[in-house]
Amino acid sequence: MNLRHMEVFHAIMRTGSVTGAARALNVTQPAVSAVLKHCESQLKMKLFARVSGRLQPTAEAKAIFPEIAAIFGRVEAVNALTQDLVGGRLGTLSVAAAFPIANGYLAKAVATFIAERPNVRVALQSLTSPQVLDRVVHREVELGIAYEPVVSSEVGTRVLMRAGIACVMAADHPLARRKEVAVRDLEPYSIITYLPQALFRLYVDRALSAAGIVPNIIAQVSLSLTGIMLARHGAGVALVEPLLVASMGLPGTVTRPLKPRIDVKTLLIRHKTAPQSRIMTEFVTHLTRTIAAEHGQ
Repeated sequence: MNLRHMEVFHAIMRTGSVTGAARALNVTQPAVSAVLKHCESQLKMKLFARVSGRLQPTAEAKAIFPEIAAIFGRVEAVNALTQDLVGGRLGTLSVAAAFPIANGYLAKAVATFIAERPNVRVALQSLTSPQVLDRVVHREVELGIAYEPVVSSEVGTRVLMRAGIACVMAADHPLARRKEVAVRDLEPYSIITYLPQALFRLYVDRALSAAGIVPNIIAQVSLSLTGIMLARHGAGVALVEPLLVASMGLPGTVTRPLKPRIDVKTLLIRHKTAPQSRIMTEFVTHLTRTIAAEHGQ
C-alpha cells in the first residue's frame, strides 16, 4: 500500500462509505473508487465487500486498520504541532518520559520550572521506556527520560539518577516495622510485581532467584502505580519502582529498601544530531537539582 492507498482506506473505514470518504478527502467519489480498486489489485485481496448496498470491511481490512489508524494519528499530531507553532501556543520544552518518572519527580520539576517562566509551555508525554526512545529517535521530542537499557546509535545518554525496585506495602504490614527487607524474607508473603513483559520484571525475577525462594505472586501489573495502590489496599507487598509513593504523598503506605538492592539507571536521552535549545539545557539543570533535593542524588 502506498500513502494514497492508506489515505483512502483510512477515510472509508472512518466514514463507512465511499461517499463519506470522498467528502472527507475533498475529492470525487469515482476518484476514491479508483484508488480503492487499484489498492486491492496491488494487494491481491479484497478490503471491502458490498452487503445490502453498504460497504463492509473484510477480516483483512480489520486486521490492518489499527496500524494505519496509528499512522494517521501521528499525522494528525504533526498537524496539531504545526498549528501550535504558527499560533505561538507551543512551549519550548518537549519531553517524553517513562510513566513513573513523568508522574513523579519530573512533574514536580516541570511545574516549578514553568512557575518561574510564564511564557514557557510544555509538551510532556508519559510512555513506556521503548516508546520514549522512539520519540527521541524520530525527533518528536527534544528530551527523553527512561530506564536502562537504551540501545540506539542515533541517541546519546547520560545517567540522571539511580532508581531501584523496593518493597511498597500498607503501613500495618508485618514487614513495615523493618528498616530494610531481605529478599529471602519475602517468601511467606503475597507478592505484587510487574507483568513478565515489563522492563523491570527481569530484575525482580533475578533477585528472587538469587535468594532461592519461590514467591507467591498474587498480582502482576504493567504500571508501578497500580502495584502501589494494590499494596496500599492490603493485597500484599509490591516489588515495584517506589518513587511515586514519595512524590504523591500516599498516606498509609510505606516503602522499604530491599537487601540486596535492585538498582536501575534512569537515563537522559537526546538525539545526537538534533540541536539543543537553551531552555532545555536550563531545564535539565533544574531537574537535576530537584532530584538532588528530593532524593539526595
